[in-house]
Amino acid sequence: MELKHKIEALPHNPGVYLMKGKRGEVLYIGKAKDLSDRVRSYFRQSAELSPKTRSMVSQVADLEYIVAATNLEALILESNLIKKHRPKYNVVLRDDKNYPLLRLDPREDYPRLEIVRRVKKDGALYFGPYVPTGGLYEMLRLLRKIFPLPNCTIDIDGKADRACIEFEIKRCLAPCTGNQSKEEYRQMIQQVRLFLEGKDKILLKAMRGLMERKAGELNFEAAARLRDQIAKIERALERQRVTLTQVEDHDVIALAREGEAADLQILFIRGGMMVGRKDFFFENVGETLDEELITAFIQQFYNKEGLIPREILVPIPLTEAAVLEEWLSERRGGPVHLLSPSRGKGAHLLDFAVENARASLSDHVHRREGGEETLRQLQELLQLSKLPRRIEGYDISNIMGTDAVGSMVVFEEAKAKKSDYRHFRIKTIEGANDFGMMAEVLTRRVAALKEKGEAPPDLFLIDGGKGQLSAVREVLEKADLGGVDLIGLAKEREDRFERVYLPDLSDPIELPVGSPATHLLQQVRDEAHRFAVSYHRKIRDKRMLASPLQEIEGIGKTRRLALLRHFGSVSKIRAATVEELATAPSMNKKAAQQLFDTLHPAHFS
Repeated sequence: MELKHKIEALPHNPGVYLMKGKRGEVLYIGKAKDLSDRVRSYFRQSAELSPKTRSMVSQVADLEYIVAATNLEALILESNLIKKHRPKYNVVLRDDKNYPLLRLDPREDYPRLEIVRRVKKDGALYFGPYVPTGGLYEMLRLLRKIFPLPNCTIDIDGKADRACIEFEIKRCLAPCTGNQSKEEYRQMIQQVRLFLEGKDKILLKAMRGLMERKAGELNFEAAARLRDQIAKIERALERQRVTLTQVEDHDVIALAREGEAADLQILFIRGGMMVGRKDFFFENVGETLDEELITAFIQQFYNKEGLIPREILVPIPLTEAAVLEEWLSERRGGPVHLLSPSRGKGAHLLDFAVENARASLSDHVHRREGGEETLRQLQELLQLSKLPRRIEGYDISNIMGTDAVGSMVVFEEAKAKKSDYRHFRIKTIEGANDFGMMAEVLTRRVAALKEKGEAPPDLFLIDGGKGQLSAVREVLEKADLGGVDLIGLAKEREDRFERVYLPDLSDPIELPVGSPATHLLQQVRDEAHRFAVSYHRKIRDKRMLASPLQEIEGIGKTRRLALLRHFGSVSKIRAATVEELATAPSMNKKAAQQLFDTLHPAHFS
């Protein structure tokens, strides 16, 4: 059916529409209370469209729509489809990761804090998110400074033979040996929970009561320990609590704009403490309204398995607030309110978030301008055909052809774009043949580009010299991509100079030491190397884990991996004594004896 007839046949129902280009690619996804009215509005001659929207409409070759029962159903569908297709003309978050949280399950005999990235409906308690990740480790350090929490992974049953060094230096009370009873341990975990929930008054009152009780029982060591903990908590609260808010959980969203750029900042406040913040930088959004940006952000940011607080502060009232609140409440499993306070503590928090957003935006803009100059310098230095706005870097990692893998990293506007990274397991090349492996990786990459109808990068960067370059050049020419810029980057062992190999030059170009252009190429090459090596190790470790150790009782995945990394091979593990096995990470005397006995059945005869 022609596009015109599809538009005429649209129903007057709520739903979602997908505008598609000539190759079937999704250009834009939107929702509407009335599909017919909304979609027709794009194609009326009298329609006042922004230049960006006009450009999008001119590319529309096909239309698809899905009718929804309610506006809420349409919103959920729109959010999921945008997440799946990431259309060119929608506002799309580049970072769609789940952020780290702390999980605590009070139903366990000996509950422990663990780091997770997804919230499950499993009855456990979740705290966070902690962004950046450094904030999470800072919180764990603070908790361990105040509370003597175990910092190991062994199962706690109170029956271990001896305590570790953490007990000797008073960082743990050794519940593993029974030195700290289950009741005392759970009491400490309850204190940790109150601290994370921001219930300071309840926590301090309970701890002071416990301190007095221990003193009354003449247990002065325990009383002194509680006294010191109380002092540490009070000092921590002085430094870390956000004085502008009560002890509540909020997400605070703020927006700053400059020309075509925008920065959207979100602060995470939990229990009255700011546990993290994250900013999102958008380019080419000069025509996008503030409300459209904020609404799109809320839909995409909360459309993943994370914690949603009861209150989300936004800088302006949103037209779609009611349906967004309904959707957020459904995801949270409890009421959620979108608030735009104009005075009081909430307004102060928004002002604080806006200041942060402005500072981040200014930093982004300056860095972007610096990146543009670096790209111009690189183009001039290497006589590239165009400005290398998108660079793809490739490397190979293997040990004598074993567990061979390739990596692809992407830099856009002189910055890493990790969402576009790819790795490849080598399938067709056997033995130590780096040239053939590199050719295979590029062959598969070029095929993927053609299949998806995507443009090639402005520059292919290969880690290597003439050999790798020749192999890749042949691949590109066969794919009619011989006009795309291609370079090889190599450093001679004897000196500190980087050398760039170009397909049409017999001798390499020596790069100036310390220049921004040189630094960018090194960054791409080093990142490709890091990504390849990390994937190679993962594949190698996985293969090594499928070993005789897999069947041994008491030797789980963590211990197997630790043993293999410590000793290097199964044969060396088999040759080790019980004492040597016990010294490996995550091992103890009991597990070492079990492992030794299983690996040496003749030991029993």
